[in-house]
Amino acid sequence: MVNNKETSMVASLLAVMAVVLSFLSTAQAAAKVPTVIVVGAGMSGLSAAKTLSDAGIKNILILEATDRIGGRIHKTNFAGLSVEMGANWVEGVGGSEMNPIWEMVNKIKLKTFFSDYDNVSANTYKQVGGLYAESVAQHQLDSLDDVVEFSENLSTLLTAKKQEDISVLTAQRLKNRVPSTPLEMAIDYYNYDYEFAEPPRVTSLQNTAPLPTFANFGEDLYFVGDSRGYESVVHYVAKQFLTTNKAGQITDPRLLLNKAVVQITHSPSGVIVKTEDGSVYRAEYVMLSPSIGVLQSTLIDFKPDLPPWKILAMYQFDMAVYTKIFLKFPYKFWPTGNGTEFFLYAHEKRGYYTIWQVIFCVIKCFFYIFIVTVSCY
Repeated sequence: MVNNKETSMVASLLAVMAVVLSFLSTAQAAAKVPTVIVVGAGMSGLSAAKTLSDAGIKNILILEATDRIGGRIHKTNFAGLSVEMGANWVEGVGGSEMNPIWEMVNKIKLKTFFSDYDNVSANTYKQVGGLYAESVAQHQLDSLDDVVEFSENLSTLLTAKKQEDISVLTAQRLKNRVPSTPLEMAIDYYNYDYEFAEPPRVTSLQNTAPLPTFANFGEDLYFVGDSRGYESVVHYVAKQFLTTNKAGQITDPRLLLNKAVVQITHSPSGVIVKTEDGSVYRAEYVMLSPSIGVLQSTLIDFKPDLPPWKILAMYQFDMAVYTKIFLKFPYKFWPTGNGTEFFLYAHEKRGYYTIWQVIFCVIKCFFYIFIVTVSCY
């Protein structure tokens, strides 16, 4: 027969064990179930994660499909030189407001070079027959400036009157501008496609005229030419909230690489995220930062389907194609000196290898390298 003292001791022990088990269960659940899963470790995904961390939400998990962070900000080696496969410029410098990207670039002392487009009229080539006269090319550039000014005024008026948006092409037609000669088409491409990776017929007037980047932060552009790569800015953001080792490498367990998300099940009680390798992660919320191209594809299966308003919002945008082609030559055969960084090629086919940029003297003068920029729609 068990006396009351033994019964009390057993009861107390069971109560303590229950509390401990409850605590362990809660701790394990907290460790396994983050508050927010962030999909993608590019600039937008990491910036979102940092914003959450700064707000006190530390229980996050970042899932990145590739073996690195940075997304489309990525360097590679070409002909012995470090070049950027994606983003290359800091656009919007010299204005009344400080561009946050420019501020970070300066903090980590990335090497940059001012991009001078002022002399492009002296470097515009015909399809056959060499250079256009500088005055002829400059006249076309000046006439386009008039159209840009008209478009900006029209955009401001439409916004003030809460009118529907129109395309840049529509604004051009209202100004009776119809680029048709090789020179007109080359300058039109240089002004619009080169900037937006899309032609004027699908470019929003109210979102690009004036372009907030330049209107807010200034009209200067700086080319990043540092062997550490533009991706250093992304690492700078990541290291402000993710733990690193003594070598500066990110070791934070909240960042998982090679985790391509293939399915997201969402409900009022939370989300379940599955990755390509069969892993399953649960959280209260999920934030997605992949490109609009990924979201418009079937790479991620949403269960249930996203609501119509979200799908409509996604398909109101296009994934633009912007391609940089690097070419190395054994010797120089083009003009050199001040004002010879950018060249235009006017072809009868609009956008046919129109923009050429010399980078051999932007970074190291013994590399004879061009970047040719093309975009397709």
